[in-house]
Amino acid sequence: MEILQNSENALSHSTVKAIINAPFEKVNIADWLFNLPDEEYQRCSTAHIAAGFTRTMNGEPMSINVETIGGALVIQHYVATEYRADYCRMLSVSDAISAHGRSKVQVLWELKAVKINENTCEYINEIHATATPEFFEFIKAHNTTLAQAAHDRQLASDAHNHEETPLFAKSIEKKALTGSYGI
Repeated sequence: MEILQNSENALSHSTVKAIINAPFEKVNIADWLFNLPDEEYQRCSTAHIAAGFTRTMNGEPMSINVETIGGALVIQHYVATEYRADYCRMLSVSDAISAHGRSKVQVLWELKAVKINENTCEYINEIHATATPEFFEFIKAHNTTLAQAAHDRQLASDAHNHEETPLFAKSIEKKALTGSYGI
């Protein structure tokens, strides 16, 4: 069940935009994401370790992403709650493993394309991280406040998002124009 983000559980919220030099009608974010090769995912950030695609037991599309964010190894189990050519809403209860142990964080990842003109789109990569009950137990056990954890997560999430978003946009652009991956 999704945890709605509010001021009492928010860890981070990062939005980064980049240009896609391709007609809006040719861009298909769902197709790009659900067929994204592991090697292409790795090219989009130095922190990306692996990615794969599967389905939930109920048949919903699911992207598995493994990356490091702020010194933690994060395994994301993104379930597509909404998906179409111009928008994907992916929700994960992610495993976060750090030197201090293991916890869980909810991550909402939104990928959007917005038409600018006949040959250009804007790609918007938006990420919300929200504390889970397990995360609250984790920070309490480590004498850390939510404010401290949120500060660190916000810095790490912004840095990561600024690296991956322009490269995701280039990859989406190439897929839209040529039908193949490779930035």
